[in-house]
Amino acid sequence: MANTADTANVIVRPPIAWALAVLAGLALNWLMPLPFLPAAVPTGWVGGAVFAIALALVAWAIVTMTRAGSNVPTNMPTTTIVDTGPYRFTRNPIYLGMFVGLVSLAVAFNSLWLLMTLVPFALVIRYGVITREEAYLERKFGDVYRRYRARVRRWL
Repeated sequence: MANTADTANVIVRPPIAWALAVLAGLALNWLMPLPFLPAAVPTGWVGGAVFAIALALVAWAIVTMTRAGSNVPTNMPTTTIVDTGPYRFTRNPIYLGMFVGLVSLAVAFNSLWLLMTLVPFALVIRYGVITREEAYLERKFGDVYRRYRARVRRWL
């Protein structure tokens, strides 16, 4: 069992939020399809290619964090500030990959519903996850985290 006293205490685990956004978008698309791209666009190929990029970013971030000896799940303590790999460019490469993955699925399925689920997903991640993680990291690592935060952007 995780020690919740040494976690960011986020409101929802990000993979669960992402899965709910995808499932809601797919369900709404099944009930009432809302395409947003012209039929001439090879949506499956374009969406699939972008999804592969998003998946590669998420995998790179997870491998980098794991190799640095820190925990990836938000319900486990963070053991170190990771500033290598994708963390040199963005403080949230996993969430960025999730956002890009959701957009790529919207393109692949040509579903405006999937694209619209990005808004609530982004709000939950930004205010229910990232805000809590940043406060936790600042409490736990102090100046080390503040210097990292000043050097690396939240997104890109």
